[in-house]
Amino acid sequence: MRPGFYIAVFLIFSAKLSAQTGTFVKSPVTSWGMVQRIPEFRSAYIGTRTIDILVPDEYPGHPTERYPVLYMHDGQMLFDSSETWNHQEWGVDEALKQYNKKTGKSCIVVGIHNAGQNRYAEYFPKKPFEMLSSQGKEKIALLAEKQESRRMGEDGPASDLYLQFLAKELKPMVDEAFRTKKEAASTFICGSSMGGLISLYALCELPKIFGAAACLSTHWPGIFDDNQNPVPAAFLKYLSEKAPSSSAHRIYMDCGTAGLDSLYPKYHLQAEKILKSKGYSGNKMKSRIVKGANHSEQAWKARMPEVLEFLLGK
Repeated sequence: MRPGFYIAVFLIFSAKLSAQTGTFVKSPVTSWGMVQRIPEFRSAYIGTRTIDILVPDEYPGHPTERYPVLYMHDGQMLFDSSETWNHQEWGVDEALKQYNKKTGKSCIVVGIHNAGQNRYAEYFPKKPFEMLSSQGKEKIALLAEKQESRRMGEDGPASDLYLQFLAKELKPMVDEAFRTKKEAASTFICGSSMGGLISLYALCELPKIFGAAACLSTHWPGIFDDNQNPVPAAFLKYLSEKAPSSSAHRIYMDCGTAGLDSLYPKYHLQAEKILKSKGYSGNKMKSRIVKGANHSEQAWKARMPEVLEFLLGK
């Protein structure tokens, strides 16, 4: 990472961001571009959050260029495996470097760190949850009691608040501080597992904000018990009712077949059928079942070049 690059970007943006976000700290190490870490982005909707923003390598040298923006969940897992709990990463910077070398295109990436024990509550789509019967909601609550990281609190999912944070606080800040293409057609959202669910939910709930979603290893069951589980049916019903117009939106979705991902193919195929009935075909949707792929950052890293090609290569 070039020192002059870091200093230039810091000087340009620190004045705009400091009042909202507080002090800057050490950023992840990347092989391409530069990540600026905002350790305490304050929100009226959710708890204080760490945000990592990667700008392309050429950003300082092209002062009139504007860039698409990719918003990604579980932001602490994207760039630097030395910082992650399992020493794995998505390798987003490497994938962008490869894509940029191949096409000359790039984008800004906004990595939103998850909320730890509140991650499940923020990523579980609220409206499908509300479609469940009282027995279905009770089943989720009983299973969540066995695992603290799956608890949602008395008010249920916090995903609608999380989406308000994205739409009303985070995106406006990014658009003001960085040279972005603000329109929905150039604004994407991406995540895996529960992050896949919230990405699809964001596309449905905020169709004027996001033009495309990438949903990897989407956790359709919502919980870890697939025995008489009412959650997938609720999600699929919601999708059939709320999928945004295919004329202005695009969807990438995939899953593997190993480990936790082995639960997903049957629901993935049902979701694919629903989306095709809504006009998602051709370059509007890419749907994959990756034989042998498991539920890990290494698996998603392997598919990241394909995700970028779909989102940025239109």
